Amino acid sequence: MRSRRVAVGCEFVYVAVVDTPAVLQVEPRNAEPVTLASRSWTKEPGLRIRSYTDIYGNPCARLVLPAGRSTLRYDASVLVPDATEAADEEAPELTPEELPDDVLIYTLPSRYCLPDMLGDESWSRFGAMPTGYSRVQAICDYVNNHLTFQYGSSGPQSTAVDVNASGFGVCRDFTHLAISFCRALNIPARYVFGYLPDMDVPPDPAPMDFAAWMEVWLGDRWWTFDPRNNRRRKGRILIGRGRDASDVAMVTTFGAPLLESMTVFAEEST
Repeated sequence: MRSRRVAVGCEFVYVAVVDTPAVLQVEPRNAEPVTLASRSWTKEPGLRIRSYTDIYGNPCARLVLPAGRSTLRYDASVLVPDATEAADEEAPELTPEELPDDVLIYTLPSRYCLPDMLGDESWSRFGAMPTGYSRVQAICDYVNNHLTFQYGSSGPQSTAVDVNASGFGVCRDFTHLAISFCRALNIPARYVFGYLPDMDVPPDPAPMDFAAWMEVWLGDRWWTFDPRNNRRRKGRILIGRGRDASDVAMVTTFGAPLLESMTVFAEEST
């Protein structure tokens, strides 16, 4: 299959009062269907970065932000297939007893995804629908129509229940709500975030940012669904997977440094 090259990365500028340990999750996972061709860190001042892999298999970077201003920039060149992500209208749901052991965790409540609190609504809206891929797509259709995308409408404490009530959110909130509805129906769903370039779609005039979507277990594999954009896309570059956004925070700091600026980029390159 033909590949296309995408340049991705980000830059953070922090101001810290004291030396502050931090963990970053911004590096793409080097696994099919994408290939990480090159990567580099630029750090001012010079910092030691140590890589490790978390319990979900996500690449992470540990460092200490020094007191004062520091700039961290990550750049990567990634090869992605020139193909829209797969779909299968016939992919079936499995009963809980049929699910693989390592998939069961993605049917349970987590920090931001609350199927126990949204169970009644999920069953009343989607319980009578035919099971399988089409029911998950119906959940995405509903969330996409129900929520209005608006920066600043939610915060670090906002759960799926909160955004369902308010009707506003950002891509992570769309994803948390759709995951919650799926889990309430005993459909395993996990949170995914990464880079999403505008490949073969009209360019989004808003500044580039990290993107969030979900993967749902149907049949014998995970399938990609995107409640925010609600369309199959090319060029998704996965950074991390987990139960919800708390498992795959792009930056975790063990202190309170000031984030002075953040820039994200993802665009096709030659």
